[in-house]
Amino acid sequence: MLTYANTRRVGDIEVTTVSDGVLNATLNNFLGVTPAEAERMSGFPAAGPVPLAVNAFLLRFDGKHALIDAGTSSTMGPTLGKLPENLRAIGVAPETIDFVLLTHIHPDHSNGLVDDSGEANFPNAEVIVSAHDLRFWVERNPAAGDNEFRQRNMKAARRAFAPYRNRTRPIDGGEPLSGITAHPQPGHTLGHTGYLIASGGDALLLWGDIVHVTGVQFARPDAALTFDLDPDGARASRARVFDWVATDRIRVAGAHLDLPGFGRVVRSGTGYRYQPED
Repeated sequence: MLTYANTRRVGDIEVTTVSDGVLNATLNNFLGVTPAEAERMSGFPAAGPVPLAVNAFLLRFDGKHALIDAGTSSTMGPTLGKLPENLRAIGVAPETIDFVLLTHIHPDHSNGLVDDSGEANFPNAEVIVSAHDLRFWVERNPAAGDNEFRQRNMKAARRAFAPYRNRTRPIDGGEPLSGITAHPQPGHTLGHTGYLIASGGDALLLWGDIVHVTGVQFARPDAALTFDLDPDGARASRARVFDWVATDRIRVAGAHLDLPGFGRVVRSGTGYRYQPED
């Protein structure tokens, strides 16, 4: 069993990284950065494997449990789908999760809402998600221009959301839970959303997929991905978020930041540099 959990406090809110496993990726999906450049910056071979952490974040506050993102279930291979057992390993039964807040609807973030039989992994949770993502991935019919990835993700999203049909809350920014503010960061998906946790004068931004490959996208914020629904929008969101958290010295946590998944962003030349926390 792959068990990982690391906890930080943000005022009265406890935030714990809980691993869903590791995604073995490649460097061949960047836009604006060649595989050779990405290889040089990251230190990994372009053809991979490039190990990407897939993190979810457990929030404990006011006697409640909230989960930021839901992992993959068994849909992306044997190195992933570890979230439910890792929650149990730290004494948190999936049945005790009160809220699941999704940063966006992509398979490594939302497929884990359900198990192999299509039953809810979090049977007592309300799912909170961007209204834009819900419309695009779950509610609309496929269009002629939808590529294979979009069609596959729409099918998976419908399956993942089916048990939660009567307990899904669409949002567009705002404060979905006390002390948790949703910040739209569109581009990677139309409704890609970060969640700012603020309590007791402290703050932490859970930023979803603002960064996939640490060694590339901090130095080159213009490095978009073929999986970005709107690459230019993703670039703009990343630049805006980097400037914000570097200026205001806000700690960050990300789905694909190396474990423990917490750190800070600092300016470095024309780009930025990531300072992980131990």
